[in-house]
Amino acid sequence: MQQVSGMRFALVGAILIAISFGLARFAFGLFVPQIRADLALSANTIGTIAALPLISFVLISLVAPLVTKYFGARNTTVLSATFAVVGLALVSQARGPILLVIGVVACGICTGLMMPALTAAMQALVDRSIHGRVSSVMNAGTSIGVALSVPAVVLLVGAWRYAYFSFTLFAIVGVFLAWYLIPSVSRVRSSDAAPPPKITVRQSWRLFSLFLFAFAMGFIASAYWTFGPDLAINLGALSSQQSGWLWLALGVAGLGGAIISDLADRNNPAITHALVLMMLTTSLTLLAASPGQIYLAVFSAMIFGLAYMSLTGLYLMTAIRLLPGHLSVGPVLAFVACALGQAVGSPIIGLFVEKLGYADSFSIFAAAGIFISLLSPLYPGRTELDSEAPEDEAGLQAAYDYQLQNDEGEPLQSNYPEQVEQDEPKLPATLDKENQ
Repeated sequence: MQQVSGMRFALVGAILIAISFGLARFAFGLFVPQIRADLALSANTIGTIAALPLISFVLISLVAPLVTKYFGARNTTVLSATFAVVGLALVSQARGPILLVIGVVACGICTGLMMPALTAAMQALVDRSIHGRVSSVMNAGTSIGVALSVPAVVLLVGAWRYAYFSFTLFAIVGVFLAWYLIPSVSRVRSSDAAPPPKITVRQSWRLFSLFLFAFAMGFIASAYWTFGPDLAINLGALSSQQSGWLWLALGVAGLGGAIISDLADRNNPAITHALVLMMLTTSLTLLAASPGQIYLAVFSAMIFGLAYMSLTGLYLMTAIRLLPGHLSVGPVLAFVACALGQAVGSPIIGLFVEKLGYADSFSIFAAAGIFISLLSPLYPGRTELDSEAPEDEAGLQAAYDYQLQNDEGEPLQSNYPEQVEQDEPKLPATLDKENQ
């Protein structure tokens, strides 16, 4: 096993996330216009197909922590990248809906396995005090992958099969990258950490509230992810090359999501949630109102990318804070809620587009977003645990720092600043490796 520093591990993780979430999952919407035309699929059918990888993602996420514990981080990461290879290859060879369905389902399984495997590897290899920062860098890989899918559209005009074949090659590189750079351990746990506290009734209610908000956001965002480029091409008469700039703008702007979610934690999460969700709904109405104006369409994609990545980061941070001691459950809850919302929203927006047209359908989803944003005062923001953190410590990093507790029930503090610049990570002496 090759040891890598925290930052290098974050970069490796970002590359794998770019392949799994960016190319295997979210790039699909960019090629919907070409796939629809080539395979003669209706809007309702393509909406249903777009929901399938989200469903497979949710189902595999429920067992992914157990798979990671049994097979180890390296093998699970390799397995995830292999599913990406198979899924992307099948999509590239699809001549009808059957192979397309199998391919996108395999891509969904890939995304469901990747993050738990990387989280387990991170706990084994990276000092706990920088888990939050490493997670933020890895999460940014989604935006990078979305942006990287654009050159395939620009250079391979109308050749979506070749584009997906090139994605398959990237996924093969990901398999070897995972095999050589991801450790084989399953998990690492501090020996002086107390058992995770039981989830209280109040926590359950707040988690349920968070789940509903994340589900609603995923539902609303499904319109843009599935039919954004399709709307720009069919309603705005933009070319496939021009629609590619939407995904480039979306990916680049999405990199700012980590900053926004951190700012939300330093201020008022409920107010920030309302403002950012309004930004997301604005992107829908802006694209539907002026799809033929390339600059306005690109601007709407920038707003959407920034808003979507900010909201997912905010949900992730909130879930971690609401579940102290449960390191793996919080991220799964946030991602599953968003994916379920998209899985439900994709076929519904497809049905609306077929019956009502693009503009009316996007307007209905935008109206739903406005209604949800008005309910943001009910958003489960700060917790009692936050009062234990120093005033200068906030954001996703603080959420991770206060996860583990010692036998006295106090948060385990870290003294990491002097170790950040070391090239090779050193595991704390109190850590016990399991399933080497």
